[in-house]
Amino acid sequence: MSETTASLAASATATAPAGATSGTGSGAGSAPAPAREERRARRARIALRSVQVLLALFYGIASALPKLIAHPSASEGFDKMGWGNGGMYTIGALELAGAIALLVPVLQSVAAAALGALMVGAFVVQVVVFDGQNAATPLILIVPLALIAWKRRASNTELLRWARRGA
Repeated sequence: MSETTASLAASATATAPAGATSGTGSGAGSAPAPAREERRARRARIALRSVQVLLALFYGIASALPKLIAHPSASEGFDKMGWGNGGMYTIGALELAGAIALLVPVLQSVAAAALGALMVGAFVVQVVVFDGQNAATPLILIVPLALIAWKRRASNTELLRWARRGA
C-alpha cells in the first residue's frame, strides 16, 4: 500500500462515524463483535457435530450393517476381492467401531483418522479390483473425516492423558 493510500485510509477511518468503518452493520441493533464471533463459533461446532452424527449413522447403518448381516451385495464384493466372509466381517466391525467412536468425544479425532485410512484402502480396492466403479465415494467421505480429525484434534491430548493414567 502506498503512503498516500495509507494516509487516506487512516483519515477516512478517523473521520467516519462510529460503526461505519467495519462494514458489518455494527450500528444500532446489532450485537458486538465478540457476541457475533461466539455465535459463529457455536454454529460451526453444531455443524461439525451434525456431520459427525450423519457420518456415524452412515458408517453404522449403511456401511457396516450390510457387512455384519452378510447381505448378498456385501458378500459378492468381498468374494470378488478374495477376502470372503472373514474380511467382510472384519471391515464391518471396524466400520461399526469407527461409527460409535465418532460419537465419543475423547475418541472422535482418532476415529475420524482411522475411518479416513479405511477409506484410502477402500479407494485403492475400488480402483484395482472394481475398475474404479464407485471409487469417488471413499474420496468424498475422506473430506469430512479429515475435517473432523483436524478440528477435534484437541481430544487426542485428553486421550493420551487417559491412556498414560491407565498404563
